[in-house]
Amino acid sequence: MGKTPQEIEVWYVLPAVRRELAVQLKRNGKSQKEIAELLGITNAAVSQYLKDKRGCDFQFDDLVLNRIKKSVSNITRHPEDLFGELKAITNLIQKTGFLCKLHQKYGHERPGCRSCFVINV
Repeated sequence: MGKTPQEIEVWYVLPAVRRELAVQLKRNGKSQKEIAELLGITNAAVSQYLKDKRGCDFQFDDLVLNRIKKSVSNITRHPEDLFGELKAITNLIQKTGFLCKLHQKYGHERPGCRSCFVINV
């Protein structure tokens, strides 16, 4: 049995989202320390994200990237909104079917899988 969609989110999606958030925050002039504080992660994790050593297994499409950029703006102004922004991004990833594609790639061996879900947001 392969990984569940939830495991795919934890092992692949969340690190990739954090990586893209870190990259965008760096582009917006934030220091590594500031990025770590904003994202609630260690400086070492930020370093790995920025050096493409973590969370770089795939690329998001423009729709998700644009949502991440919007989240960066929101998180910069309201750091307390981090968890809501992460949820909005992961909801979009689920809604667009991207999670299902990752589940097929990394998790599920059987064709015709009906494990993934699409959220109507």
